[in-house]
Amino acid sequence: MHRHRRHRAAARTRRRSAPPLRFLLPSLVMVALMGLLLLRGLVTNEVFHDSRVAESVDKTTVPRHLLTGGPVVDSRHGRERSYRPADRTVALTFDDGPDPVWTPRVLDILAKHHARATFFVTGAMVSRHPALVRRIVAEGHEVGVHTFDHPDLALQSDTRLSWELAQTQLALAGAAGIHSSLFRPPYSSRASALDDLTWPVVRKAGARGYITAFIDTDTDDWKRPGVDAIVRAALPRHPGEGAVVLMHDSGGDRSQTVAALDRLMPLLEAEHYRFTTVSGSLGAPSAHTAVSGFPLWSGRVFIGFVSVSVALLPVLVALLAVVGGLVLARFALMLALSFRHVRRTRADGFSWGPPVTAPVTVLVPAYNERECIAHTVRSLARSDHPVEVVVVDDGSTDGTAAVVEALGLPGVRVVRQANAGKAAALDTGLAHASHDLVVMMDGDTVFEPCTVRELVQPFADPRVGAVAGNAKVGNRDTLIGAWQHIEYVMGFNLDRRMYDVLGCIPTIPGAVGAYRRSALAGVGGMSDDTLAEDTDVTMALHRAGWRIVYAEDARAWTEAPQSMDQLWSQRYRWSYGTMQAMWKHRHAVLERGTAGRFGRVGLPLVALFTVVAPLLAPLIDVFLIYGMVFVDLGRTLLAWLAVLAVQAVCAGYAFRLDRERPWHLVSLPIQQVVYRQLMYLVLLQSWITALTGGRLRWQKLRRTGEVEAPVAAV
Repeated sequence: MHRHRRHRAAARTRRRSAPPLRFLLPSLVMVALMGLLLLRGLVTNEVFHDSRVAESVDKTTVPRHLLTGGPVVDSRHGRERSYRPADRTVALTFDDGPDPVWTPRVLDILAKHHARATFFVTGAMVSRHPALVRRIVAEGHEVGVHTFDHPDLALQSDTRLSWELAQTQLALAGAAGIHSSLFRPPYSSRASALDDLTWPVVRKAGARGYITAFIDTDTDDWKRPGVDAIVRAALPRHPGEGAVVLMHDSGGDRSQTVAALDRLMPLLEAEHYRFTTVSGSLGAPSAHTAVSGFPLWSGRVFIGFVSVSVALLPVLVALLAVVGGLVLARFALMLALSFRHVRRTRADGFSWGPPVTAPVTVLVPAYNERECIAHTVRSLARSDHPVEVVVVDDGSTDGTAAVVEALGLPGVRVVRQANAGKAAALDTGLAHASHDLVVMMDGDTVFEPCTVRELVQPFADPRVGAVAGNAKVGNRDTLIGAWQHIEYVMGFNLDRRMYDVLGCIPTIPGAVGAYRRSALAGVGGMSDDTLAEDTDVTMALHRAGWRIVYAEDARAWTEAPQSMDQLWSQRYRWSYGTMQAMWKHRHAVLERGTAGRFGRVGLPLVALFTVVAPLLAPLIDVFLIYGMVFVDLGRTLLAWLAVLAVQAVCAGYAFRLDRERPWHLVSLPIQQVVYRQLMYLVLLQSWITALTGGRLRWQKLRRTGEVEAPVAAV
């Protein structure tokens, strides 16, 4: 991996212009996901659904001749006329479909009797079942508009009315390539029921080019009164007269409707009735108009998006269940195994073996660490364990090496090299190390006096090849610093306790870790194959059969990024580097012994908890917003608070184990939301980089040097 820091001015320019681009694609994905959820909610009547029904009022504004006229009202062109079906003509109409179960059965019976009918469809059902609309039209039946999601239009605004009609026409265009001029308002009945609330709806529909079809006879089949009752109700009120009959092919169990239809039609056929569409019963041409061009293609695109949104929800719910299960499983594992780790390491008489007192070499790779390096080296000089300090200046241009030399501290050496990257700097330090035990730390980190001593004690066990220390955030007084403090204590150190018990710690932090030189030599030293050299070498040591443990009292205080842009750069490098290391060591899954244990336990856990769960975690927030706005605010918040409570319990326990003051946990709710989005964006960009074969440069974070070595744990 190429890490040379050439053309730094150009790189800084690229980094300044990068944030809008880096957020663009992930943000579009999130917006598209939310849009598809909203679309799915729209066509399933979860979004904007209004089940109110207007009460009947006076009829002072309704023309008298319409109240006593026929069931079909034409209010177009500013004129109000009504029409009746021809004698011995029945216009069978079916509302609220198409339904994937009942509409095909109704169509089969109509085909059996060579009859035509009119289906007043809702746009939502058309969007979900476009093939049924195509069948309806192909078999010679008529389609009418019954709004998109079935609200009582008497209680809606003109804008809502226009939207309901236009959206249904869009769905019809996409499903069957037609528009329809026939309209039936939801919750309507006979024309004689028109009143001062419903008449304006008919007039507005007429102004938009619609003919409104009411009914003569209502079978009340939706009440499921029995097949005989439905048949009796469907018969014309007077022998020989024509009628518009209302039935339903959707909205519940319509088995009685289907059975009644099969009995009704032979009865009326025996009396020489014919069955036709509403338009056909009036001797008028079909209400259908073929569409082409933009209306046709926009309708098809709409139907396509609906199909995707409907199919997507089960997938999203399954993924949400996965991420929920992973989150809860991780918390359960962390709590149980961390408790076990604490009982083991803090038990009376616990010891790794005879005290380790041999001198230690501390390697400090540094690149432009002028602000921090003095604090780092002074903290090592105060160590209560004998140390040799080797500072490797990796081509710094800010005088880092000169700052170290000016300190004049005994036991501190400076080694200069041309800029080659952190891994190369560490390998250079190893070549100059005088002792078998080597501690590695970052140039922006400070140690407590006891850190080195605590870090090397596990080497009393000859099976131990490396030790991970307890990295802590020193600059935690800002909000972003407090968030990282919570992450370090809860997400990193509690994780390491869990992985320690499982025997598969995946990463020794670069800020505080110790190694046997012989172990490092056995795996070829520090590799620059990945951007996460600490994770890479840790996995290599596992595969070489070495045991890796966690020393909780070996505390190191590091300066965390102080802006979201710097945090992004750091986590992007960590994330991408971890993915590189996992891919590099993927063959451990098939190996035996310690390597196989790491491959079959450690790698899957890292993949699930570090890659999969953060990538899917934003689904929690997507469903949170969707649920609060469109489903059930109370239950959605309760579920989210329950998850947050579990996180708070874990965080509180982690803070107690690390002997940290819990007041920083006040920002935990916001931290969880922000970090989910950040890690989603980081991981998505990491995946894109990996899949496209892109390369990521090593990026130097800006430091202030404000973190100093405490004399004791804070």
